[in-house]
Amino acid sequence: MRWIVAAVTLVAFAGAAHAEAGDPAKGEQAFKVCMACHAVGPGAKTKVGPELNGIVGRKWGSVEGYSYSADLKDGGSQNKVWDEATLDNYLTNPKTLAPHGKMAFPGISQAGKRADVIAFLKQFDASGNKK
Repeated sequence: MRWIVAAVTLVAFAGAAHAEAGDPAKGEQAFKVCMACHAVGPGAKTKVGPELNGIVGRKWGSVEGYSYSADLKDGGSQNKVWDEATLDNYLTNPKTLAPHGKMAFPGISQAGKRADVIAFLKQFDASGNKK
């Protein structure tokens, strides 16, 4: 029984370690499915969804001029921010965090691919410049 607990702990740790070590280059490729609705980088503008410059660490529902769902507005008024764990959760299934949200995206099932997308997004500051 102890070896099962140890194995589960090791697998969980390995998954967490991978989530922290995403590959920005792979994330740039994976982000292409997001580009129909979102932009990131210099000159990024709101499309169907808000631009994502500076998303890691940004307060929920805070892009000026974008009409957010009540879920994301409420999160912003509660001072919630898009940290890596929250983004990972959201990218797994957006409706988990924002059941009434506008994002019509089923999510990214592969943890590694989510980590890569987050690593890619982390590169950009609020102005769209790479850090």
